[in-house]
Amino acid sequence: MGAYFFYFLENMALIIAMMYLGLKAREYLVPKLAESRKAPVLNGLLTGFLAFAIMYNPLLHEGMRIDLREAPLYFIAFVGGWLPGAIAMIIPFAYRMMMEGPTVWLGIMQAIFLPVLIGSLFHDWKNYRPPYAMANIKRMMAGFVVFEIIKSIWMVGSTPATAAMALMMALMAMIAVLALGLILNDMHRNIIRWKTLEHESTHDALTGLPNLRFFHEKARQLKYRGVPMAIVMMDVDHFKNYNDTHGHPAGDVVLRSIGQLMEETARHEDIIARYGGEEFILCFTGVSTERQAFELADLLRERIENHPFFGADQQPGGQLTVSLGVALSETEQPLDELIERADRALYRSKKSGRNRVTVASIKTDETTGSGYQVHA
Repeated sequence: MGAYFFYFLENMALIIAMMYLGLKAREYLVPKLAESRKAPVLNGLLTGFLAFAIMYNPLLHEGMRIDLREAPLYFIAFVGGWLPGAIAMIIPFAYRMMMEGPTVWLGIMQAIFLPVLIGSLFHDWKNYRPPYAMANIKRMMAGFVVFEIIKSIWMVGSTPATAAMALMMALMAMIAVLALGLILNDMHRNIIRWKTLEHESTHDALTGLPNLRFFHEKARQLKYRGVPMAIVMMDVDHFKNYNDTHGHPAGDVVLRSIGQLMEETARHEDIIARYGGEEFILCFTGVSTERQAFELADLLRERIENHPFFGADQQPGGQLTVSLGVALSETEQPLDELIERADRALYRSKKSGRNRVTVASIKTDETTGSGYQVHA
Protein backbone atom coordinates (compact mmCIF):
# COMPACT_ATOMS: atom_id res chain seq x y z
CA MET A 1 0.00 0.00 0.00
CA GLY A 2 3.00 2.28 0.53
CA ALA A 3 3.69 2.30 -3.21
CA TYR A 4 0.07 3.23 -3.90
CA PHE A 5 0.24 6.08 -1.39
CA PHE A 6 3.34 7.64 -2.94
CA TYR A 7 1.95 7.20 -6.46
CA PHE A 8 -1.26 9.05 -5.54
CA LEU A 9 0.85 11.66 -3.74
CA GLU A 10 2.79 12.25 -6.98
CA ASN A 11 -0.48 12.55 -8.90
CA MET A 12 -1.79 15.06 -6.39
CA ALA A 13 1.40 17.14 -6.55
CA LEU A 14 1.32 17.11 -10.37
CA ILE A 15 -2.31 18.26 -10.44
CA ILE A 16 -1.71 21.14 -8.02
CA ALA A 17 1.55 22.26 -9.65
CA MET A 18 0.22 22.23 -13.22
CA MET A 19 -3.02 24.00 -12.30
CA TYR A 20 -1.08 26.67 -10.40
CA LEU A 21 1.31 27.21 -13.32
CA GLY A 22 -1.61 27.32 -15.76
CA LEU A 23 -3.43 29.99 -13.76
CA LYS A 24 -0.26 32.05 -13.37
CA ALA A 25 0.50 31.79 -17.09
CA ARG A 26 -3.01 32.99 -17.90
CA GLU A 27 -2.67 35.88 -15.45
CA TYR A 28 0.68 37.19 -16.70
CA LEU A 29 1.09 35.99 -20.29
CA VAL A 30 -2.44 36.21 -21.69
CA PRO A 31 -4.53 38.28 -19.24
CA LYS A 32 -7.20 39.05 -21.88
CA LEU A 33 -7.76 35.34 -22.49
CA ALA A 34 -9.75 34.96 -19.28
CA GLU A 35 -12.27 37.53 -20.55
CA SER A 36 -12.52 36.00 -24.02
CA ARG A 37 -15.47 33.93 -25.23
CA LYS A 38 -12.96 31.24 -26.10
CA ALA A 39 -11.91 30.88 -22.45
CA PRO A 40 -14.24 27.92 -21.63
CA VAL A 41 -12.96 26.00 -24.65
CA LEU A 42 -9.31 26.62 -23.89
CA ASN A 43 -9.78 25.93 -20.17
CA GLY A 44 -11.43 22.63 -21.08
CA LEU A 45 -8.61 21.65 -23.44
CA LEU A 46 -5.91 22.52 -20.91
CA THR A 47 -7.69 20.53 -18.21
CA GLY A 48 -8.04 17.62 -20.62
CA PHE A 49 -4.30 17.76 -21.28
CA LEU A 50 -3.67 17.76 -17.51
CA ALA A 51 -5.85 14.66 -17.14
CA PHE A 52 -3.89 13.03 -19.99
CA ALA A 53 -0.58 13.87 -18.27
CA ILE A 54 -1.83 12.16 -15.12
CA MET A 55 -2.98 9.11 -17.10
CA TYR A 56 0.26 8.81 -19.08
CA ASN A 57 2.12 6.99 -16.31
CA PRO A 58 -0.64 5.06 -14.49
CA LEU A 59 -0.55 2.68 -11.56
CA LEU A 60 -1.29 -0.78 -13.00
CA HIS A 61 -3.34 -3.13 -10.85
CA GLU A 62 -4.62 -6.40 -12.33
CA GLY A 63 -5.29 -4.85 -15.74
CA MET A 64 -6.61 -1.57 -14.29
CA ARG A 65 -5.02 1.81 -15.02
CA ILE A 66 -5.41 3.76 -11.79
CA ASP A 67 -4.77 7.50 -11.35
CA LEU A 68 -6.41 10.70 -10.09
CA ARG A 69 -7.66 12.02 -13.44
CA GLU A 70 -11.09 12.62 -11.88
CA ALA A 71 -9.82 15.51 -9.74
CA PRO A 72 -9.18 18.10 -12.50
CA LEU A 73 -12.16 16.87 -14.53
CA TYR A 74 -14.56 17.32 -11.62
CA PHE A 75 -12.99 20.67 -10.76
CA ILE A 76 -13.34 22.22 -14.22
CA ALA A 77 -16.96 21.03 -14.52
CA PHE A 78 -17.82 22.36 -11.06
CA VAL A 79 -16.25 25.77 -11.65
CA GLY A 80 -17.12 26.33 -15.32
CA GLY A 81 -20.13 24.09 -15.94
CA TRP A 82 -20.84 21.41 -18.52
CA LEU A 83 -19.17 23.07 -21.55
CA PRO A 84 -15.54 23.15 -20.34
CA GLY A 85 -16.21 19.85 -18.57
CA ALA A 86 -17.35 18.16 -21.78
CA ILE A 87 -14.39 19.58 -23.70
CA ALA A 88 -12.02 18.40 -20.96
CA MET A 89 -13.24 14.81 -21.47
CA ILE A 90 -12.13 14.63 -25.11
CA ILE A 91 -8.38 14.06 -24.67
CA PRO A 92 -8.54 11.58 -21.74
CA PHE A 93 -11.42 9.72 -23.42
CA ALA A 94 -9.47 9.30 -26.66
CA TYR A 95 -6.31 8.26 -24.83
CA ARG A 96 -8.09 5.72 -22.64
CA MET A 97 -9.74 4.18 -25.71
CA MET A 98 -6.32 3.80 -27.33
CA MET A 99 -4.92 1.97 -24.30
CA GLU A 100 -7.74 -0.59 -24.39
CA GLY A 101 -7.75 -3.25 -21.62
CA PRO A 102 -10.47 -5.18 -19.77
CA THR A 103 -11.72 -2.18 -17.78
CA VAL A 104 -11.59 0.48 -20.49
CA TRP A 105 -15.30 1.38 -20.40
CA LEU A 106 -15.51 1.15 -16.64
CA GLY A 107 -12.52 3.49 -16.40
CA ILE A 108 -14.10 5.95 -18.80
CA MET A 109 -17.45 5.93 -17.02
CA GLN A 110 -16.09 6.03 -13.47
CA ALA A 111 -13.13 8.41 -13.80
CA ILE A 112 -13.95 10.56 -16.85
CA PHE A 113 -17.69 10.80 -17.46
CA LEU A 114 -18.94 10.57 -13.86
CA PRO A 115 -16.77 13.37 -12.37
CA VAL A 116 -17.81 15.74 -15.16
CA LEU A 117 -21.47 14.81 -14.70
CA ILE A 118 -21.43 15.31 -10.92
CA GLY A 119 -19.33 18.48 -11.20
CA SER A 120 -21.79 19.96 -13.71
CA LEU A 121 -24.75 19.09 -11.49
CA PHE A 122 -23.15 20.85 -8.51
CA HIS A 123 -22.05 23.85 -10.61
CA ASP A 124 -23.53 27.00 -9.05
CA TRP A 125 -25.17 28.65 -12.06
CA LYS A 126 -26.87 31.40 -10.06
CA ASN A 127 -23.65 32.72 -8.54
CA TYR A 128 -21.36 32.02 -11.50
CA ARG A 129 -19.50 35.24 -12.36
CA PRO A 130 -16.98 34.67 -15.15
CA PRO A 131 -14.23 35.32 -15.96
CA TYR A 132 -12.98 35.35 -12.37
CA ALA A 133 -15.52 33.06 -10.76
CA MET A 134 -15.02 32.06 -7.13
CA ALA A 135 -15.48 28.42 -6.15
CA ASN A 136 -17.88 27.74 -3.28
CA ILE A 137 -15.58 25.43 -1.32
CA LYS A 138 -18.30 23.80 0.80
CA ARG A 139 -20.50 23.12 -2.21
CA MET A 140 -17.52 21.89 -4.22
CA MET A 141 -16.37 19.44 -1.56
CA ALA A 142 -19.92 18.22 -0.90
CA GLY A 143 -20.30 17.41 -4.59
CA PHE A 144 -16.95 15.67 -4.69
CA VAL A 145 -17.85 13.52 -1.68
CA VAL A 146 -21.01 12.46 -3.51
CA PHE A 147 -18.93 11.60 -6.57
CA GLU A 148 -16.36 9.63 -4.56
CA ILE A 149 -19.02 7.61 -2.75
CA ILE A 150 -20.67 6.63 -6.04
CA LYS A 151 -17.36 5.94 -7.78
CA SER A 152 -15.81 3.97 -4.90
CA ILE A 153 -18.82 1.69 -4.45
CA TRP A 154 -19.03 1.18 -8.21
CA MET A 155 -15.28 0.56 -8.57
CA VAL A 156 -14.99 -1.92 -5.67
CA GLY A 157 -18.05 -3.80 -6.88
CA SER A 158 -17.03 -4.04 -10.54
CA THR A 159 -13.20 -4.07 -10.68
CA PRO A 160 -10.27 -5.75 -8.89
CA ALA A 161 -9.73 -2.57 -6.80
CA THR A 162 -9.90 -3.03 -3.02
CA ALA A 163 -11.81 -0.88 -0.55
CA ALA A 164 -8.54 0.35 0.98
CA MET A 165 -7.27 1.41 -2.43
CA ALA A 166 -10.53 3.19 -3.24
CA LEU A 167 -10.45 5.02 0.11
CA MET A 168 -6.85 6.15 -0.42
CA MET A 169 -7.67 7.39 -3.92
CA ALA A 170 -10.68 9.29 -2.61
CA LEU A 171 -8.72 11.02 0.16
CA MET A 172 -5.87 12.06 -2.14
CA ALA A 173 -8.27 13.28 -4.82
CA MET A 174 -10.23 15.27 -2.23
CA ILE A 175 -7.03 16.98 -1.06
CA ALA A 176 -6.15 17.80 -4.69
CA VAL A 177 -9.60 19.26 -5.42
CA LEU A 178 -9.55 21.28 -2.19
CA ALA A 179 -6.12 22.66 -3.07
CA LEU A 180 -7.31 23.59 -6.57
CA GLY A 181 -10.29 25.46 -5.15
CA LEU A 182 -8.18 27.37 -2.64
CA ILE A 183 -5.57 28.30 -5.26
CA LEU A 184 -8.23 29.43 -7.75
CA ASN A 185 -10.05 31.55 -5.16
CA ASP A 186 -6.85 33.15 -3.93
CA MET A 187 -5.72 34.10 -7.44
CA HIS A 188 -9.14 35.31 -8.57
CA ARG A 189 -9.59 37.31 -5.35
CA ASN A 190 -6.26 39.07 -5.95
CA ILE A 191 -7.13 39.78 -9.59
CA ILE A 192 -10.57 41.16 -8.66
CA ARG A 193 -9.02 43.33 -5.93
CA TRP A 194 -6.40 44.65 -8.35
CA LYS A 195 -8.96 45.37 -11.08
CA THR A 196 -11.21 47.12 -8.55
CA LEU A 197 -8.36 49.37 -7.40
CA GLU A 198 -7.38 50.04 -11.00
CA HIS A 199 -10.97 50.97 -11.91
CA GLU A 200 -11.35 53.22 -8.86
CA SER A 201 -8.14 55.05 -9.74
CA THR A 202 -9.39 55.90 -13.24
CA HIS A 203 -13.16 56.32 -12.77
CA ASP A 204 -15.46 58.70 -10.95
CA ALA A 205 -17.19 57.10 -7.97
CA LEU A 206 -20.51 58.93 -8.41
CA THR A 207 -21.20 58.61 -12.14
CA GLY A 208 -19.02 55.63 -13.03
CA LEU A 209 -17.52 57.65 -15.88
CA PRO A 210 -13.77 57.83 -16.43
CA ASN A 211 -12.09 60.56 -14.41
CA LEU A 212 -9.94 63.45 -15.63
CA ARG A 213 -6.71 61.50 -15.18
CA PHE A 214 -7.95 58.74 -17.47
CA PHE A 215 -9.23 61.30 -19.98
CA HIS A 216 -5.91 63.12 -20.17
CA GLU A 217 -3.99 59.88 -20.67
CA LYS A 218 -6.21 58.65 -23.52
CA ALA A 219 -6.54 62.06 -25.19
CA ARG A 220 -2.76 62.60 -25.14
CA GLN A 221 -2.30 59.24 -26.83
CA LEU A 222 -4.66 60.35 -29.60
CA LYS A 223 -2.84 63.68 -29.93
CA TYR A 224 0.49 61.89 -30.21
CA ARG A 225 -0.89 59.69 -33.00
CA GLY A 226 -2.20 62.74 -34.84
CA VAL A 227 -5.87 61.73 -34.65
CA PRO A 228 -8.22 64.66 -35.51
CA MET A 229 -10.33 65.51 -32.48
CA ALA A 230 -12.60 68.02 -30.83
CA ILE A 231 -12.66 68.69 -27.09
CA VAL A 232 -16.04 69.49 -25.54
CA MET A 233 -16.57 71.06 -22.13
CA MET A 234 -20.11 70.68 -20.77
CA ASP A 235 -21.77 72.23 -17.73
CA VAL A 236 -25.24 71.61 -16.24
CA ASP A 237 -27.23 74.84 -16.31
CA HIS A 238 -28.51 76.22 -12.97
CA PHE A 239 -27.39 73.07 -11.15
CA LYS A 240 -27.09 74.87 -7.82
CA ASN A 241 -30.73 75.87 -8.14
CA TYR A 242 -31.64 72.20 -8.73
CA ASN A 243 -29.71 71.06 -5.66
CA ASP A 244 -31.23 73.81 -3.50
CA THR A 245 -34.74 72.86 -4.66
CA HIS A 246 -34.57 69.06 -4.64
CA GLY A 247 -31.55 68.23 -2.49
CA HIS A 248 -28.12 66.84 -3.25
CA PRO A 249 -29.22 63.17 -3.53
CA ALA A 250 -31.56 64.17 -6.38
CA GLY A 251 -28.71 66.15 -7.92
CA ASP A 252 -26.50 63.06 -7.78
CA VAL A 253 -29.18 61.14 -9.68
CA VAL A 254 -29.15 63.84 -12.35
CA LEU A 255 -25.37 63.61 -12.72
CA ARG A 256 -25.53 59.83 -13.04
CA SER A 257 -28.31 60.11 -15.64
CA ILE A 258 -26.31 62.63 -17.65
CA GLY A 259 -23.32 60.30 -17.50
CA GLN A 260 -25.48 57.50 -18.89
CA LEU A 261 -26.79 59.75 -21.68
CA MET A 262 -23.21 60.64 -22.56
CA GLU A 263 -22.28 56.96 -22.78
CA GLU A 264 -25.29 56.27 -25.00
CA THR A 265 -24.58 59.22 -27.29
CA ALA A 266 -20.81 58.91 -27.59
CA ARG A 267 -19.39 56.79 -30.37
CA HIS A 268 -17.20 53.80 -29.62
CA GLU A 269 -13.93 55.65 -30.19
CA ASP A 270 -14.92 58.83 -28.28
CA ILE A 271 -13.67 59.57 -24.76
CA ILE A 272 -15.95 60.88 -22.02
CA ALA A 273 -15.21 61.82 -18.41
CA ARG A 274 -16.45 63.76 -15.44
CA TYR A 275 -14.43 66.94 -15.11
CA GLY A 276 -15.60 67.84 -11.62
CA GLY A 277 -18.76 69.08 -9.91
CA GLU A 278 -21.43 69.47 -12.59
CA GLU A 279 -18.90 69.72 -15.43
CA PHE A 280 -18.09 67.00 -17.95
CA ILE A 281 -15.54 66.69 -20.73
CA LEU A 282 -15.64 64.79 -24.03
CA CYS A 283 -13.25 64.07 -26.86
CA PHE A 284 -14.87 63.47 -30.24
CA THR A 285 -12.34 61.60 -32.38
CA GLY A 286 -12.05 61.69 -36.16
CA VAL A 287 -13.63 65.17 -36.24
CA SER A 288 -12.03 67.61 -38.66
CA THR A 289 -14.68 70.33 -39.24
CA GLU A 290 -16.43 72.77 -36.93
CA ARG A 291 -19.83 71.79 -38.35
CA GLN A 292 -19.25 68.11 -37.58
CA ALA A 293 -18.10 68.95 -34.04
CA PHE A 294 -21.13 71.17 -33.51
CA GLU A 295 -23.58 68.50 -34.72
CA LEU A 296 -22.15 65.86 -32.38
CA ALA A 297 -22.22 68.22 -29.40
CA ASP A 298 -25.70 69.50 -30.21
CA LEU A 299 -27.02 65.93 -30.43
CA LEU A 300 -25.92 65.40 -26.84
CA ARG A 301 -27.41 68.73 -25.78
CA GLU A 302 -30.78 67.80 -27.30
CA ARG A 303 -30.84 64.37 -25.66
CA ILE A 304 -30.22 65.90 -22.24
CA GLU A 305 -32.75 68.68 -22.85
CA ASN A 306 -35.45 66.14 -23.80
CA HIS A 307 -34.72 63.71 -20.97
CA PRO A 308 -37.50 63.59 -18.32
CA PHE A 309 -35.44 64.52 -15.25
CA PHE A 310 -37.28 64.65 -11.95
CA GLY A 311 -38.17 68.24 -11.06
CA ALA A 312 -36.94 69.65 -14.38
CA ASP A 313 -40.12 71.73 -14.69
CA GLN A 314 -39.01 73.76 -11.65
CA GLN A 315 -35.77 74.81 -13.34
CA PRO A 316 -35.47 78.23 -15.04
CA GLY A 317 -37.11 77.82 -18.43
CA GLY A 318 -38.95 74.68 -17.26
CA GLN A 319 -36.18 72.32 -18.40
CA LEU A 320 -32.92 70.90 -17.14
CA THR A 321 -30.34 71.79 -19.78
CA VAL A 322 -26.61 71.93 -20.42
CA SER A 323 -24.24 74.37 -22.08
CA LEU A 324 -21.31 73.19 -24.17
CA GLY A 325 -18.07 74.65 -25.50
CA VAL A 326 -16.20 72.98 -28.36
CA ALA A 327 -12.64 73.39 -29.62
CA LEU A 328 -11.09 71.60 -32.58
CA SER A 329 -7.55 70.35 -32.27
CA GLU A 330 -4.79 72.24 -34.05
CA THR A 331 -1.65 70.51 -35.29
CA GLU A 332 0.87 71.50 -32.60
CA GLN A 333 -1.50 72.71 -29.90
CA PRO A 334 -0.97 71.03 -26.49
CA LEU A 335 -3.94 69.24 -24.97
CA ASP A 336 -4.13 71.65 -22.02
CA GLU A 337 -4.48 74.62 -24.37
CA LEU A 338 -7.16 72.79 -26.35
CA ILE A 339 -9.14 72.16 -23.16
CA GLU A 340 -8.70 75.81 -22.18
CA ARG A 341 -10.14 76.92 -25.54
CA ALA A 342 -13.13 74.62 -25.06
CA ASP A 343 -13.61 76.01 -21.56
CA ARG A 344 -13.65 79.57 -22.89
CA ALA A 345 -16.23 78.50 -25.48
CA LEU A 346 -18.32 77.00 -22.67
CA TYR A 347 -18.13 80.31 -20.81
CA ARG A 348 -19.40 82.05 -23.96
CA SER A 349 -22.36 79.63 -24.09
CA LYS A 350 -23.24 80.46 -20.49
CA LYS A 351 -23.00 84.21 -21.13
CA SER A 352 -25.10 83.91 -24.30
CA GLY A 353 -28.14 82.43 -22.56
CA ARG A 354 -27.23 78.78 -21.76
CA ASN A 355 -28.64 75.61 -23.37
CA ARG A 356 -26.47 76.04 -26.43
CA VAL A 357 -23.26 74.94 -28.14
CA THR A 358 -20.41 77.34 -28.83
CA VAL A 359 -17.63 76.29 -31.18
CA ALA A 360 -14.31 78.09 -30.81
CA SER A 361 -13.10 78.94 -34.30
CA ILE A 362 -9.58 77.97 -35.26
CA LYS A 363 -9.43 81.29 -37.14
CA THR A 364 -10.64 84.40 -35.33
CA ASP A 365 -13.89 85.87 -36.63
CA GLU A 366 -12.69 89.04 -38.38
CA THR A 367 -16.09 90.75 -38.03
CA THR A 368 -16.51 90.50 -34.26
CA GLY A 369 -12.97 89.66 -33.21
CA SER A 370 -14.45 87.22 -30.74
CA GLY A 371 -12.80 84.07 -32.02
CA TYR A 372 -16.06 82.12 -31.53
CA GLN A 373 -18.95 80.85 -33.55
CA VAL A 374 -22.10 80.75 -31.44
CA HIS A 375 -24.84 78.26 -32.25
CA ALA A 376 -28.08 78.31 -30.22
